[in-house]
Order: sequence, then structure tokens, then C-alpha cells
Amino acid sequence: MFPRLLSVNTNVFKCLQSFQSCAARGFGSASLDSVDLKGRSCLTLKDFSSDEIKRLLWVSGDLKHRIKHEKQYLPLLQGKSVAMIFEKRSTRTRMSTETGFALLGGHPCFLTSQDIHLGVNESCTDTARVLSGLCDIVLARVYSHSTLEELEKEASIPIINGLSDLYHPIQILADFLTLQERYGSLTGLTVSWIGDGNNVLHSFMMTAAKLGVHLRIATPKGYEPEQSIIHEAQKLSKQHGTQLVLTSDPMEAAHGSNVLVTDTWVSMGQEDEKKKRLKDFRGYQITMQTGSMAKPDWTFLHCLPRKMEEVDDHVFYSSRSLVFPEAENRKWTIMGLMVSVLTDYAPQTPLMKF
Repeated sequence: MFPRLLSVNTNVFKCLQSFQSCAARGFGSASLDSVDLKGRSCLTLKDFSSDEIKRLLWVSGDLKHRIKHEKQYLPLLQGKSVAMIFEKRSTRTRMSTETGFALLGGHPCFLTSQDIHLGVNESCTDTARVLSGLCDIVLARVYSHSTLEELEKEASIPIINGLSDLYHPIQILADFLTLQERYGSLTGLTVSWIGDGNNVLHSFMMTAAKLGVHLRIATPKGYEPEQSIIHEAQKLSKQHGTQLVLTSDPMEAAHGSNVLVTDTWVSMGQEDEKKKRLKDFRGYQITMQTGSMAKPDWTFLHCLPRKMEEVDDHVFYSSRSLVFPEAENRKWTIMGLMVSVLTDYAPQTPLMKF
């Protein structure tokens, strides 16, 4: 019913061949070569242009190829340190940042709420100023987006959003690198989100149109994305000539899609709402029946951790599922982001075909 999926490694090299062809023709290389992100914070991809996001993906893919496949040693962050503030626990965000930063020669420092007492025993203002004198960059995984904004306002070093209640930009970079590897190009793809109107969806909405990606969204009534973010996404869609569809019908959202995406229905801090949420999200589980509405080459993404009610095993462990390459790409994209904002690094592999 669908073409046999290539292995991840084969996909990477296939993409590199397309990058080579693209570079030979000079498509967009001049504009992306001139993008300078050094010193920038990343609280939301809303603040990044199309070329800036493409540059981040290019650097990420370049580092993955050079380090993983060419076995090169690139101590690009030697002598630098990152403070990792975690109000909320995480497997992928912690491991991707710690291992990625260390692989590049830098030193990661992990700080939990028991270590730093952010905004409790010490204000965000004082914490930002102290850390600015002790390290080179801060990645903060927090409950409230306003915490990030206060850190960014007072810090003299870049602040990276490791997750907040509004946005999860580093997840979306990994998702789009994964799709770039799978499909060879992002322009014209249709991504369908079926689930909660949460921070991950908000980041998709601030990014998809800038990459030429159509977005179809199904959320239960009462669980829609933030209205201000809907308005911004509508503007971006119009500006970049993409489609944005919002519905409460999962099958309508899946229709004609290349990629089906979902996330947890009960996030950390919402445990008291679990019973009601499971009832309200009934019918939103992604199954092969959902996929029957999509295009023949459809694939599946989930940022993890996954629960059975969100997607069944037939999809989650199928050859259509990209969740484990997606999880690995959290490492390469956080490396790409850190390198881009801390150094003058120029990618050595040819430009991606976007």
C-alpha cells in the first residue's frame, strides 16, 4: 500500500545527495550563508524567520552527518558551559542537551528545583545575572513562559526554551529535521495534529508555514490552541501561501496528510484533570483507521512519552512511525542550536533542499 521505508542511515545519505544537487544549483545558499544567529536567545520560533529556521536545520543536519556518519571530532564548544534549569523532569531534553553539549567539548551543569530554587530563594532577575557570569548559555525547562521571559530580559547570555507552558521550540526543530530526512524536502508537506492544543502544537503553528508546510489541526472543543497564536498562525499561513485548517474532527484533519502527529493528553501539572481529559479526548486515538484518511506515504510523530490512549501499538511500532529517529534528532538539533548561537560555525555539508 505504501513504498518500503528506507533505513534512517540510507535516508540521511539520500538527503545529502539532494543537498548536493541543490547546492550545485545555488538555491537559497546565499541567503542562508548570511544568516547570523550568534548571541540570540530562543524562547519561541515565532521570533525566527524562515531563513533562520532553515539555517538551524542545516547546521543540525551538518553536525549529524559530520559527527555520526563521518566520525569527525568537533570540539566547537570547548571551554563553554551550559546551565540546564529543570523545573519539570525530562528524558529527552536532559539527555540530548547533556550528551550533545559534552560531545562538542563543552560542560553541561544540571540544576533541578532542589538545586536552584528559581524564583523562590532567589529571584529570576538575580539568577539570570549570576548565571550570566558563570556560564555561556542557559537552557530552562519551566512551567511558566513568563519565567523564561524574565530570565532573557535580565541575562547577558542566550536563553533557550527547553519547554514552557506556551512553546516547545527545540522539539519542533527535531520534528522537522526528522521529516527532512524522511521526505527529502519539507515544502508542500501536510502535517496533521490530532490532540491537545498545547505548547508543542503552538510551536508547530509558529514554524510550519515558514517552511512551506500545510497544517491541519483537530482538537476537542475546549482544548483549542491559544487564540492569539491562532491569529498569528493565520497571518503566517497567508504570508507564506500555506493552508491552515482547524477542526474538532480527527478524520477531517487526517485527510490528505503526509504526517500524523499527537502528544500526551495529560501533561505534567494536569494530573487532577486526567479523568475528564480522557473522556473529552475519546475518539482521538491515532490508529491505522486514522491513517486510512492520509496519503499513502503517511508517517507518524510523537514527542514522547507516549500513552496507549494517544496512539495504538499498530501505529506506534510500525514502519510508519518515526518516533525514535525523532527522539534522537532532539540531540542533533539542540547541538545545532547551541553551536549557532555560541559560535561562528559555517556548515560544511551542502545546503538542504527545503
